[in-house]
Amino acid sequence: MSSRRPDPLAQVSDFDIRLLRIFRSVVECGGFSAAETVLGIGRSAISQQMSDLEQRLGLRLCQRGRAGFSLTEEGREVYQSALQLLSALESFRTEVNGLHQHLRGELIIGLTDNLVTLPHMRITHALAQLKERGPDVQIQIRMIAPNEVEQGVLDGRLHVGVVPQASALSGLEYQPLYSERSLLYCAIGHPLFYVDDKQLDDQRLNSQDAIAPTFRLPADIQAHYQALNCTASASDREGMAFLILTGRYIGYLPDHYASLWVQQGRLRALKAGTRFYDLSLASVTRKGRRPHLVLESFLESLAATR
Repeated sequence: MSSRRPDPLAQVSDFDIRLLRIFRSVVECGGFSAAETVLGIGRSAISQQMSDLEQRLGLRLCQRGRAGFSLTEEGREVYQSALQLLSALESFRTEVNGLHQHLRGELIIGLTDNLVTLPHMRITHALAQLKERGPDVQIQIRMIAPNEVEQGVLDGRLHVGVVPQASALSGLEYQPLYSERSLLYCAIGHPLFYVDDKQLDDQRLNSQDAIAPTFRLPADIQAHYQALNCTASASDREGMAFLILTGRYIGYLPDHYASLWVQQGRLRALKAGTRFYDLSLASVTRKGRRPHLVLESFLESLAATR
């Protein structure tokens, strides 16, 4: 007789799918504690359900303890397989929903940080219209760096994203939304904060410690940073704001994002008449994507608010 161990996962139940969704969230959040807010359940409950999944699969998926959270080799493979399974389930649900022409399902959207302060926030209006048309639609917003937004759309983790428009990546489609103006700022406590613009020549400005973004930008905008003495970097605009507010760096921020600090007297723009750039923001979707009624409805609403 064969002593081969029976397959621990002879069939995939609804319970298994629920555990895999929790597992996906834990991995994407980087651990149990960080996933508590996203999942709306406590760490002990998450730990128990991860133990249930490991027992169900007969595999050790992750290491947790004082050294922090990390996936095992088996855990990485299960995560990739789970992404494929959950994506296939969502595609099936979307296609069936499309037969009924009733909006159900989910929209996962990745956004560059600090767009909500734009006066003409079209994303907000489009999401409101989507929710009105499909009350049962589940919306997930992920605030991540622009490079991660594009990668997330490419690999299917995101349905749509909004990013600064640089050179187009192969496999993605871009639709311009609006532009925002960025000015060069310093904070109170910086040596230039009380210096009149007339006394600020380019040499003095360009010699100050400055911040550069690590996300992709058009070549003409990169030139603004190349002129500065960039000794620090940040993956997003909030990180740049943190450094500027130390009073030790100068850097570019969108004027709508900086306006509250300007009103409070904590920031000032340096030579606003010449030290600025306008950056276009665009929605990004994957080329050749499968029909997705929720996504198409959102994109229609986004286009209608122009």
